[in-house]
Amino acid sequence: MTYERKRVYILVKTYPTISEKYVELVCTAGVLEDGSWIRLYPVPLRKLDPDKQYSKFTWVNVDVTRNTSDFRPESYRPDLTSIRVEEKPKKIDWNERNEIIFKNKKIYTNLQELVCKAKSKDYATSLAVFKPSKILDVTVEPVSREWDREKLDQIKAQSHQQNFFYTPEELEECFSVVKKVPYKFSYKFEDDAGKQSTLMIEDWEIGILFFKCAANSVGGEEAAIQKVRQKYLEEFVKNKDLYFFLGTTKRFHNVSPNPFIIIGVYYPPRSLPPKQNRLFA
Repeated sequence: MTYERKRVYILVKTYPTISEKYVELVCTAGVLEDGSWIRLYPVPLRKLDPDKQYSKFTWVNVDVTRNTSDFRPESYRPDLTSIRVEEKPKKIDWNERNEIIFKNKKIYTNLQELVCKAKSKDYATSLAVFKPSKILDVTVEPVSREWDREKLDQIKAQSHQQNFFYTPEELEECFSVVKKVPYKFSYKFEDDAGKQSTLMIEDWEIGILFFKCAANSVGGEEAAIQKVRQKYLEEFVKNKDLYFFLGTTKRFHNVSPNPFIIIGVYYPPRSLPPKQNRLFA
């Protein structure tokens, strides 16, 4: 298996899912120095050594090989031991972020055009920047509050098969899993053709926001939901220049009429000057 060194600017970290093999997995996506997309998977992010755990808008150097089990052209398998995280700037520079993110990149405004690119044998596009023409709502739907019990039992069984030099506390930390978000948050929006769509948001950021608000709000989960909606519907829409990072899942890429979900939300200030090198659809 041949690996090559890549420098990746991290843009996406989806909310973790559980895995029998890795305990917990995060789908990571970002852009290379030439502006092209790359997906890194699998990554058990919270289980990595602290110096290898990365945040969004950070450059990461990593050895990768093409993921031959995934037909999507942007998908690569990382060598987790090779990860080196560059120091993140202490001050946010939105202009610099825009230069990196929008470099040599088309910004889609028509969802059907993007879906056609995903279905095309010549492109099979599975990652993209999308600019909605109008945000209509943020919808909230209750979902299962617990992870799949069979998978959790398998993960627990692994903890009893580990090296006996581990302490019970170390095993508990190693095989603990992230809390499941009990709601599905989605953006309802229109594209440049006036077509309405509703896409689920699977960004790590929205899950963490919900749990923080729930812990700090007098009204519990109901109050937390309203705070999440306020941030994503009012603050991001009224005060920010809102973009979606869209991605497909391998399972539904070829079978779903619209295989895309929102895997990240990007919201630079509206006051930034427009970039001349952006290629709008």
